[in-house]
Amino acid sequence: MTPLISVKRLNKSFPGVRALHEIQFELMAGEVHTVMGENGAGKSTLMKILAGVYTRDSGEMLYDGQPVDFSSPREAQTMGVCIIHQELQLMNHLSVAQNMFIGREPRGHLGLFLDEDKLNAQAREILARMHVNLDPRAIVGTLTVASQQMVEIAKALSFDSRVLIMDEPTSALNDAEIAELFRIIRELKSRGVGIIYISHKMDELKQISDRVTVLRDGEYVATVTARDSSVEAIIGMMVGRSLTDAAPSQSIAGAGEVALEVKNLNAGPLVRDVSFTLRKGEILGFAGLMGAGRTEVARAVFGADPIESGDILVKGTKVTIRTPSDAVARGIGYLSEDRKRFGLATGMDVESNIVMSNLGKFLSLKVFLRRAQIRRTAAHFITLLAIRTPSATQEVRLLSGGNQQKIVIAKWLERDCDVLFFDEPTRGIDVGAKSEIYKLLRALADQGKAIVMISSELPEILRMSDRIVVMCEGRITGELSATEATQESIMQLATQRETLKAA
Repeated sequence: MTPLISVKRLNKSFPGVRALHEIQFELMAGEVHTVMGENGAGKSTLMKILAGVYTRDSGEMLYDGQPVDFSSPREAQTMGVCIIHQELQLMNHLSVAQNMFIGREPRGHLGLFLDEDKLNAQAREILARMHVNLDPRAIVGTLTVASQQMVEIAKALSFDSRVLIMDEPTSALNDAEIAELFRIIRELKSRGVGIIYISHKMDELKQISDRVTVLRDGEYVATVTARDSSVEAIIGMMVGRSLTDAAPSQSIAGAGEVALEVKNLNAGPLVRDVSFTLRKGEILGFAGLMGAGRTEVARAVFGADPIESGDILVKGTKVTIRTPSDAVARGIGYLSEDRKRFGLATGMDVESNIVMSNLGKFLSLKVFLRRAQIRRTAAHFITLLAIRTPSATQEVRLLSGGNQQKIVIAKWLERDCDVLFFDEPTRGIDVGAKSEIYKLLRALADQGKAIVMISSELPEILRMSDRIVVMCEGRITGELSATEATQESIMQLATQRETLKAA
């Protein structure tokens, strides 16, 4: 049988970086082929070549047995190859339907005017097929990250694709949404669509994959069948070393003084009468289903969203926080779940991003940059966090998602905040880098930092938290200690208000 996609001896380099070297890969019709590897392994680069975003330097690429060289994503889409990027590629000022059919909008009489009714109807049909409850007329910029991810998937499905590339499609989805996505994938597979799937979530591998190809440091390692390969063996191929995955030791909850106290906080529909305390030296996990209000609490405390009522106390003193600048001045840092939109200046270089939250420290006479000091600081954090970059002057947009996340962490570490909100800190990060970040979070807590960790992955919450606060529909429904928390007890609290409604 002729593969849908076949690449041989593929090579790609960027200035100062060899991204891919002698790569081989093939995809069959009706197959889910997962590509795995640590951040910087070359997965996204390979996918972007297949989808026409990048051009290869050398090597052979065949589509349906014929040599092909896509010059643009539109050409690839026209030929039936579509990609869902890890970083969202949406226009925030347009509606859901307009994003789905951008450049392909249905026209009315004489083809002069956009037919909005037909456009919305087409979008509604695809969303209904996905069982996604989204208004096609909703402005994308007002949606959550999870909803925006579903729009990306719907946009890809709007093309009659023969090859669908999914780069971390579940990174912002909850369990129910992931289950629905997998249903859609299996339906597409049954129709002969070939699906290339990239994920760092090892539990997804056995659920959805037929074959797995592993890349490491831009080179091909192996292709194996998913059902015959253990997760441990695949991790070993990815990292090229034995990975110690033991949980960092937890601190004694409540041992430190209170660093942050929130009382009866109200801010919009998803923050209602929220109260909690956070102590020095502890990691406080925030758990809940998508839309529970966890991110909204962090944004309100950080001054990114307006507060309607309630009190915030830092080290026992009541403070007023109206803007992120107020929060930073009080020693509070926030690592957003959406690093590209809120955490980074992707057009700037690594060293500029690392020092930007504390720029005044690097100014002489409040005007001139202390370049040598900036270089030393950047070099320190590049080494500390093992950031893979050819230099401190590399543009952040050219780095992998995991390395971009490490730069966001470096930015707030340089600011030396006492209270840190980590919102989905390992989203889109590979298994090796996750272990590094877990150790870093625990080291920060051991140094006396007070940390709130918001995560949609229950094993991560259970592994890292000293205490766990659970939210549902904008309210805190319970608090659990590390010793009493289980996935079942967390989910019971996370669905408590829904359960009460059903009763």
